[in-house]
Amino acid sequence: MLDDPINVRLLKELQRDCRLSLAELGQRVGLSPSACHRRVQQLEEAGIIAGYGARLDARRLGYAMEFFVEVSLKSQSDKALAAFERAVRAQPEILECHLMTGGSDYLLRIVARDSADFERIHRECLSGLPNVARLVSHLSIRTVRPWSGYPINGLVG
Repeated sequence: MLDDPINVRLLKELQRDCRLSLAELGQRVGLSPSACHRRVQQLEEAGIIAGYGARLDARRLGYAMEFFVEVSLKSQSDKALAAFERAVRAQPEILECHLMTGGSDYLLRIVARDSADFERIHRECLSGLPNVARLVSHLSIRTVRPWSGYPINGLVG
């Protein structure tokens, strides 16, 4: 599927603006609306298109601060990792959680309204996560390059 240049162009356009109508999308990639619809459905069924969503502006929602938190666990046993990951999934304040290599076990991404809000999140949420040995927080001063999607160029040779 990804060896087809039209599918790659469909993905680029959808990643840029998933609100395009099938007619607009088809026009941009040189397909009729029905052919476009079939291809998009195939990409969805294959799991390449995992979903659709809106990117919200954190600042306009009142989140003025973004933190990355390194988490080291007391144990790296399957049981300890599973308990930690279960607890993380239950915390809406944790936007992302990544199992890492290197000096820490996990990297969390968190937004907070202000420093008092981050203190609350740290106290009520992070410090209560199971098996935590150490937390190291990093405040993001400014986002230089925000997430804009996966690199699509080069998928087709």
